[in-house]
Parts: sequence; C-alpha cells; structure tokens
Amino acid sequence: MPPPASPAAFSRGFRLAGAAVHLYTASGSVLGLLIVLAAVEGDVEAALWLGLATLFIDGTDGMLARKLRVKETIPWFDGALLDNIVDYLTYVFAPIVLLWTTGHLPHGGLGWLLAALPLLASCYQFCRVDAKTSDHFFLGFPSYWNVVAFYVIVLDTSTLVTTVTLVVFAVLVFVPIRYLYPSRMRRLQGLTLTLTLVWLITYAVLVVQLPDPNPWVVAASLAYLAYYVGLSLWLTARGAGARRAARSVEGSQGD
Repeated sequence: MPPPASPAAFSRGFRLAGAAVHLYTASGSVLGLLIVLAAVEGDVEAALWLGLATLFIDGTDGMLARKLRVKETIPWFDGALLDNIVDYLTYVFAPIVLLWTTGHLPHGGLGWLLAALPLLASCYQFCRVDAKTSDHFFLGFPSYWNVVAFYVIVLDTSTLVTTVTLVVFAVLVFVPIRYLYPSRMRRLQGLTLTLTLVWLITYAVLVVQLPDPNPWVVAASLAYLAYYVGLSLWLTARGAGARRAARSVEGSQGD
C-alpha cells in the first residue's frame, strides 16, 4: 500500500470539502441537544424526526469522509473520535432521555438504574479498541439505543417489556456477536443498503402515523430488524467456523 499523501498534495477546495465533512458529522451533536430539548418539552414526534436526521448523517458521513480522503487532507484531526462522541450523544444519551421523559421507564430507583445501564454499557462499548473489527463489523450490540427507544415509543411497550428490553440489550453489548456495518460490509452490501433505505422510509411513515401506526408498516419495519439480526448471527457463526478452521490448519502445520 502506498504511503498517504501529504495534505499539500491536495487543492485547498478539496481540503475545505474534507473539513465540511467533519462539520457535517459534528452537526449531529447539535441535533442531539435538540432531541433532548424536544424530549423535555414533550414533543416526541420532533424528537423522533431529529433522530431520523442523525441516522441519515451517521449513515452518510463515513462514505463522504472516505471519498474526500479526510485522513490525508486533515491528518491532525481525529474524525473517528468525533464520530464516537456524536454517536454517544445521539444513539445513547438522547434516546435514554426520551424514554425517561415519555414515562416508559419505571419510577424511582429502578428507573434510574435502568437509565444508567445503557449509558454505562455504551461507555464500555465505545471505548473498546475492537468495537469495530478489521473486517468491518460491530463487536457486541452497537449501542442502537435510538432504535430501541423508537420501537418502545411506536409500539408503546409496557414498563415491564421496556425494562426487559433494556437489560437484554445492555447485556448484549458484552456478547461478541458481530453485527452488520451496512455502509462498509463486503457481503450482500447492495441488498442490505437497499433494505436499510426501506427501513428509514418505514421509520418516517411510522412517525407520521403516531400514535396509531399501521400494523403492516410496523411489520415491514420489524422485518428489517429480523434480517439485520439474522444475517449478523449467520455471519458471526460462519466467521467463527472459518477462524477455528484456520487455527486448526496452523496447528497442524506447527506439528
């Protein structure tokens, strides 16, 4: 692989475009604040629309960053760290605030404990150096608490169901399942990106339909989750099998 080019090798316009991508990523932090404010003010639909905007930004900024080669044009700026900061705000902190203000968490100490679980588990997940694997998977539940909050609100789940859901997904942060990274995966990327776009459309439709979402739209939306989880589990199993086979071959060669 050739060494990275010097920033001076790029035009000023190209470097400014790279800086604009970082600003685009950073704008998610502002949206995170607006989600919290909307949640506090009781404007659930506004919070969910803003959440959709953060999903769009997070799903596109990485592709733009790679296209504009920001690691080479602005090598002194850590875009990955910026992305993690923004993702924690928009995927973890703001959604938990939304669940709290909408009354989906229990009252009292149990509610505080449940709110703390995703926050603490995601602190661990975001600080793991292998949270994103070299072959482009998320290791452990990738802190999609915004998606969890979305379905809790759309399905209007009971406090018990919400409690169990938060505990289960907090535990899954620590379970080494390899979850799809749609914009960077190698297998079935075209299909996965198409289905992801369809899911984003169902998200918007369900927000419009609140508080009485159409069951068919809900089913279509949940079908994408089944695809995402099912393919993640299948690829995790295949990868584990391939790694065991490789170790077996290495062991036999060592003998």
